[in-house]
Amino acid sequence: MPSFDILSKVDIQLLDNAINVTKKEVTNRYDFKDATVVVDLNKKDMKINLETNDDMKMRQLVEILINRANKQGISPHAFDLSKESYPSGKTIKQEITVRNGLKQEDAKKITKLVKDAGLKVQTQIMDDIIRVTGKKIDDLQEVIQLCRQAELALPLQFENMRS
Repeated sequence: MPSFDILSKVDIQLLDNAINVTKKEVTNRYDFKDATVVVDLNKKDMKINLETNDDMKMRQLVEILINRANKQGISPHAFDLSKESYPSGKTIKQEITVRNGLKQEDAKKITKLVKDAGLKVQTQIMDDIIRVTGKKIDDLQEVIQLCRQAELALPLQFENMRS
């Protein structure tokens, strides 16, 4: 039976490249001249630590980071910007978590979306991957289109298409 996997992962190397390009752009920009700017990636925890002088520069730094990551092929939805920046002495810090893998509630939401569409496919949640199987490849392609058109705010990838 044809099947494919729905997953949400971020390539560490692409993220590292986006961080390096962001650092390079910040050093060349005039509005960041003489400013303290720290952009640090914690690969183990998948967190990006940002530090700068004021709130305006922090917003610009986040925007640069998201734009550079988008150009590297990382979806802007991969960044969890729910934590606000906070003052720490003379600087402002912000911690951005990079979403890697589907959470259980997100997997259930996608599964419910597919079930409600009434397509003749089966979904199976396996840790942070959803396996979708069906009798026809056309049904599987409809599931892919359904997931892309739904406003899920998740960076989804579709891999392991087998027939």
